[in-house]
Amino acid sequence: MGGFFGVASKENCAFDLFFGTDYHSHLGTRRAGMATYGKETGFTKSIHSIENSPFRTKFDKEFNDFKGNYGIGCISDFEAQPILVRSHHGTFAITTVSKINNAQELVSSILKNNVHFFEMSNGEINPTELVAALINCKDNLIEGMKYALEVVDGSLSMLVLTPKGIYAARDRLGRTPVIMGKKDDAICACFESFSYLNLGYQDLKELGPGEIVVFDESSVKTLVAPGRDKKICTFLWVYYGYPSAVYEGVNVEEMRYRCGQNMAKRDNIKADVVAGVPDSGTAHAIGYANESGIPFSRPFIKYTPTWPRSFMPTIQTKRNFIAHMKLIPVHELIRGKSLLLIDDSIVRGTQLRETTEFLYESGAREVHIRPACPPLLFGCRYLNFSRSNSEMELIARNVINELEGENVSREVLEEYADPNSEKYERMVEGIRKKLNFTTLRFNRLDDMLQAVGIPENELCTYCWNGKE
Repeated sequence: MGGFFGVASKENCAFDLFFGTDYHSHLGTRRAGMATYGKETGFTKSIHSIENSPFRTKFDKEFNDFKGNYGIGCISDFEAQPILVRSHHGTFAITTVSKINNAQELVSSILKNNVHFFEMSNGEINPTELVAALINCKDNLIEGMKYALEVVDGSLSMLVLTPKGIYAARDRLGRTPVIMGKKDDAICACFESFSYLNLGYQDLKELGPGEIVVFDESSVKTLVAPGRDKKICTFLWVYYGYPSAVYEGVNVEEMRYRCGQNMAKRDNIKADVVAGVPDSGTAHAIGYANESGIPFSRPFIKYTPTWPRSFMPTIQTKRNFIAHMKLIPVHELIRGKSLLLIDDSIVRGTQLRETTEFLYESGAREVHIRPACPPLLFGCRYLNFSRSNSEMELIARNVINELEGENVSREVLEEYADPNSEKYERMVEGIRKKLNFTTLRFNRLDDMLQAVGIPENELCTYCWNGKE
C-alpha cells in the first residue's frame, strides 16, 4: 500500500510537503520520497528507505535542500518513488498508489518500441516507472495519463509534478481516494484528508472515479470528468485508514464505531470486558461496548516511543515475534477475566493466535474473538492491501481446503461466504479450533456495509465475496 501528498504554493512548499507526506506514514513501511520544482532551482528529488526508522528522521537533514513552489511526496510499501522522468512531454516527477496485475503484459508491449526499464532488486519492474512509460506512449500528458488509467488492470491513482503545475488522477473506479484541500496561498492533493488540516487547509473537493485535474497555487482545472461507476475499497474504513481520515464523506472512526454497534446487536456473549486490538480495533470495540453494556477495557497497551510503526526484521523466524512486541500486557486487567477481543480482521491468524495464547498464559479465563469484517476468502486483486495477496495464506481458505479438498469451485466458495449457510458455520468453527479461541463470530458483510453508509454498489467487497 502507500499514500501521497502534493502541494502547489505561492511560497516555498517544502514545509507543507514534508509534514503532509509524513501524515501518510501509516500507509507504508519501506520507501519514502519527495520531489520539488522551482523556477530557479529546477527539480530536486530524494528517496530513502524507512524500514527501520520514521519518515521524518530520514528527511530532516535534507529539508533545506527542497526549494520550490510545487512538490509531491509519498510513503510506499513497495517501490522507490517519486521518480523523475525526461521525455517528449518534458521533465516530470511522478508518484503512484497502484496494483498492476497486467504489468508483464504492459512491459512486453512497451519493450517492442525499444524502450528499456530498470529492474528493482527483486527482479521486478518499478510500477511507477511503468506508469510513466504508459504516459509517454501518447502525444500529450493528459492523454497519456488517461491511457494509463484505462489499460491498467487493478488500480492506479497518481500525482504528476511538472513546471506548469501538478496533475492528479484518481483510479478509474475510484478504488483509492484523491482528496484536495485549499488555503489562501496554496492547494494540495493527497490520499488522506486529515493530512492537510493542521497545515491550515480546508476541504476543497474529492476527485471522482477516473477524474484528472491540474492545479497550481491558485486554481484547479478538471481535464477529464469523473466517471459514474465507483468501487472504493471497504477495507480502507475497516483497517487501513487513520481514525481522522474521511473517504466519500464518511469518517473512519465513526464507521468503526457503527461497525462495533452492529456486531453487538447480533451477539449475546456475556464477557467481563470488551477490548480492541490497537489501533484499528479500538473504535470497533468502543462501539461494541457502548451498545452491549459490557465495559470497555485495555488489557494491553501499544508501546509507541520506539515502535511508532510496524516495520519487520529481515529474519523470517522472528517476524511474528517482533510483530506483537509493541503490545504490553496489563496483567491486572487480564487475570481471571472473560475477554471479548475485537480485531479489524483475521488474515493468516498467526498473530491473533499468539495473542490469545499469551492472554491465556496471563490468566485470562476466556478469550472471545470478534473480527470487524467477514472472513477473507479471496486475495485482493485491486490493492496491495489485505496483508496477504495469496489466497493460500488466508486461514479461511486453508480451513475450506481441509473441508472440501483443493481446487474449490467459485460456487462452493459463495456458499462459505453466506453467513446463514451450514458451510459458513463449519468454516468458522474450523478457524476457532485452529486459533484456540473460546468463541469466534465474524461481522456480517451486510452489517459492515451498513456501517459505511454509502451505496453498496459503490463499495468493493471482492476479498470477502469474490464479486468484482
